[in-house]
Amino acid sequence: MKKKVFAVTLCLVLVFSVSACKKKEAQPPVPQTPGPMAPGPMPPGPVSPGPMTPGTTAPGPIMQGPVSPEGQKKMPGAAMTMPATEKKVVVPDTVKGKWSAVTLVVEDRIAKQTQEYKVNLHGNFAIPNSNVKVFVGDFLPDFKMDGQVLTSGANDPKNPAVSIRVFEGDKQIFPAPGKKWGWLFAKLPTVHPLKHPRYGIILKEGISKKG
Repeated sequence: MKKKVFAVTLCLVLVFSVSACKKKEAQPPVPQTPGPMAPGPMPPGPVSPGPMTPGTTAPGPIMQGPVSPEGQKKMPGAAMTMPATEKKVVVPDTVKGKWSAVTLVVEDRIAKQTQEYKVNLHGNFAIPNSNVKVFVGDFLPDFKMDGQVLTSGANDPKNPAVSIRVFEGDKQIFPAPGKKWGWLFAKLPTVHPLKHPRYGIILKEGISKKG
């Protein structure tokens, strides 16, 4: 009798054990959420840039140290300085040969006196008791500037102008060194004047061949 009870009990235990195993196998796996990553070195490899925010510029090559002038010329977007070109003087046929000289007024600021000088076109004169010499170029009775060309709009003295060069000793003091001619304007004497501590030069008028 005891053997039968033991056998029945054992059978029941086995049945419950098998049933419990089947229930455990039937349960779906529980998804696992990833936890925070531990800090550590980034794996090697290219890193793709993220989207750029407005107002930012794309990263470019970083240049360290001074850049030579030759290197600046090769750099994209580098500003290039163009040399200033001398303007061309064109005396029209209606003016050419019609004027022979100009009258220049020289002011001596120290002596507080002025003196007029008649100077032929393409001629020169020296201011007395000084080492200042004045060279006269072309006379334009109606000065006009068209781009890089200086010319005369007519033969009437509407805007008289004359080109000159002034030297003190061997040094050119008007216009600035590197330029060939400076200009004096009879009706605008304060435009680009000669800047000298003692002397001032003003164009009074042009002298025609009939005058």
